[in-house]
Amino acid sequence: MTRQEIADIVSLQRDFYATGQTLSIRYRIEALKKLRQYLIDNETKIADAIKADLGKSASESYMCETGLTISEISFMLKHIKSYAKEKRVLTPLAQFASRSFVKPMPYGVALIMSPWNYPLLLTLSPLVNALAAGNTAIVKPSAYSPNTSAVIKEIIEAVFDKRYVAVVTGGREENAYLLDEKFDYIFFTGGKTVGRMVLEKAAPHLTPVTLELGGKSPCIVDKTANLKLAAKRIVFGKYLNCGQTCVAPDYILCEASVKDKFIEHVVAEIKAQYGTDALNNEAYGKIVNAKHYERLLGLIDKTKVVCGGRGDAATLKIEPTVMNNVTFDDAVMKEEIFGPIMPVLTFNRIEEVIDIVNSHEKPLAFYVFASDKKFIRRLTGECAFGGGCINDTIIHLATSRMGFGGVGESGMGAYHGKTGFDTFSHHKSIVDKKTWIDLPMRYQPYKKFYDSLIKMFLK
Repeated sequence: MTRQEIADIVSLQRDFYATGQTLSIRYRIEALKKLRQYLIDNETKIADAIKADLGKSASESYMCETGLTISEISFMLKHIKSYAKEKRVLTPLAQFASRSFVKPMPYGVALIMSPWNYPLLLTLSPLVNALAAGNTAIVKPSAYSPNTSAVIKEIIEAVFDKRYVAVVTGGREENAYLLDEKFDYIFFTGGKTVGRMVLEKAAPHLTPVTLELGGKSPCIVDKTANLKLAAKRIVFGKYLNCGQTCVAPDYILCEASVKDKFIEHVVAEIKAQYGTDALNNEAYGKIVNAKHYERLLGLIDKTKVVCGGRGDAATLKIEPTVMNNVTFDDAVMKEEIFGPIMPVLTFNRIEEVIDIVNSHEKPLAFYVFASDKKFIRRLTGECAFGGGCINDTIIHLATSRMGFGGVGESGMGAYHGKTGFDTFSHHKSIVDKKTWIDLPMRYQPYKKFYDSLIKMFLK
């Protein structure tokens, strides 16, 4: 798509937003209902596209993408009227007599840029929030998941007028053209390098931005944990989507006294969940492309592999891999893994864990497995991270009742449910001052008599 074509779409959407149609709650509800029905009717087509891009099974596609998107729409449909209402707040006595309230207002024309690893979910979930809040939107799916991007384009063009929601496909050139345009809000999910570029491009227009990034999310396993169940849940979270999940446990910090037992359980769980030959397991995904496949193989130190380690260049699959006796000097600990490699490190004291986590960039996710409540309270209270789970992985993002987002280098802002509605809304603070009384104390000339009254009101 050319620069002019993109500029024309932005202009069309700005004109459409100015008509005020998207301010209607009924209009928003009808749009979301149409989107939900199209997703329900085209579940198989969506699953086939995701399978072609990432090798995901139909079950995993529905559980982690289509189903979650439908769930977000259903949640928003139930609550949109409440979220869009103005909310009355208490008025200070000094403002007597008046009514104070907060009124949500859509930003206007939003840009949503999504990644390839969960191409449907991470495109449509923020779109649902943006539309519920009353914005128009231009969606830019990833060029690395072309089959799903094509289906997303088909979905949006079937459901929406391009003046309301439009899709721009393509690669870096189209990204650059989009970011040169003035938007009222930008929502980006992806890596830190492009995230910084998004901020730079937004700065001249002072455009507000949400960045959903990633990082090396730690998973802490204490000696008091149920090791067998911990291994089961960690294996699920680590190797889901072949490890290409922004909130996957990046590395394990296991208490030294139980490390060997924990690894035994992990190896057993890998076999139980993926079989003895994961490379030929049809339900096990693949790496998105050859570039990432080669990068991941370069992170594997064969001398430290205790499970897996093999890859198949023809299918772009890498076995669920476990590396033991890893240190922060290893290549696998120098960058976010984003693949099916589990490095296991150890600790002896809780203070080591806190120092390790807080001495690195703030992660997107944090997981702790333990039954010691004091241990859990200290870690969740003293370590900085975006969000996480106690005695599980991944599932904290699968609820519309809580916001999901990062902090520091793992991102800024959050979405899902009401948090997502609020992200795409500006909340106007308004005071409705009554005219039947007008207190004189704020007007000049000031009188000593009023000073005590002012002090009483403003205590």
